[in-house]
Amino acid sequence: MATYKKRGYKPKNKAEEVEQLEDHSTTAEVFNTLDEGASRTEEWVAANQKYIFIIVGAIAVVVLGYLGYQKYIQEPKELEASNEMFKAQQYFDNAVNGNTTVSDSLYTLALNGGEGKYGFLEIIENYGGTKAANLANYYAGFSYLNMNKYQEAIDHLDKFKSDDEMLGPLALGGIGDAFAQLDQMGEALSYYEKAANAKTNDFTTPKFLLKSAITAISLGKPDVAVTYLERIKEEFSKSVEANQADVHLGRAQGMLK
Repeated sequence: MATYKKRGYKPKNKAEEVEQLEDHSTTAEVFNTLDEGASRTEEWVAANQKYIFIIVGAIAVVVLGYLGYQKYIQEPKELEASNEMFKAQQYFDNAVNGNTTVSDSLYTLALNGGEGKYGFLEIIENYGGTKAANLANYYAGFSYLNMNKYQEAIDHLDKFKSDDEMLGPLALGGIGDAFAQLDQMGEALSYYEKAANAKTNDFTTPKFLLKSAITAISLGKPDVAVTYLERIKEEFSKSVEANQADVHLGRAQGMLK
C-alpha cells in the first residue's frame, strides 16, 4: 500500500526507489492524459467555432424573442382581454344574483356582449391563449348551463383548465350537472367523482361527494354511495352536506340488504 512521503524524501532501499519511480510515472501519465484531452478539446472548439457561435446565437435569439413576446405582446394582450371581459362578467354576476325572469337575457348579453364590449364568446375567439380567454370558457360554460343548453356548457367547461382550489372542481362538477340533465348518469358520476377528488377543501369536496353518492344510488351502486357518504360524515362533519348524509346513507344501506 502506498504511504505518504515528504518532499525530498530519499528512498532507503531498491524497493522504495522503484515505488517512487512508479509514482512519478503514474502522475506524469495522468497529467499527459489531461493535457492530451485539453488539446483535443481546444482543437475541436477551434474547428467548430463557427457552428458553436451559431448555436449560442440561436439560443440567445430564442430566449430574447420569448422575453420580448411576453413583455410586448402577451402582457398587453392579457390586459386588453381582461378589460374587455369586465362588462361580460358584470352581466354574468347580475344574472346569478338578480331576478330569474331576466336571467336568460343577461346570460345572453354575457355570452355575446353589449354596450360596445365583447362577450365571453368573443373573448375566447379574439384572445385565444390568454388567461382571460381560459376564464371566459368557465363563465360561458356556466352561462349555458343556467340557460339549459347542456352540450354547450360541457364544451366550454371542458376547455377550462385551472389548478385553482375552487374553480377547477366547480368546472368539473358543472360538467357533471350538465350530463345529469342530459340523463347520462354514468358520465355525471364520473365528473362528480373527479370534482370531489380534484382538490380537498370544506366546500367543493363534500358538495361533490354528496352528488356522487346520490348519483351512485340512482345507478344502483349503493356500495359506492356508502363510501362517499361515510367520508362526508367522518371528514366533513360540519358541512351542510353532512346534515343530509344520514338520509341517503340509510337508503344506500337498505339497498345492500
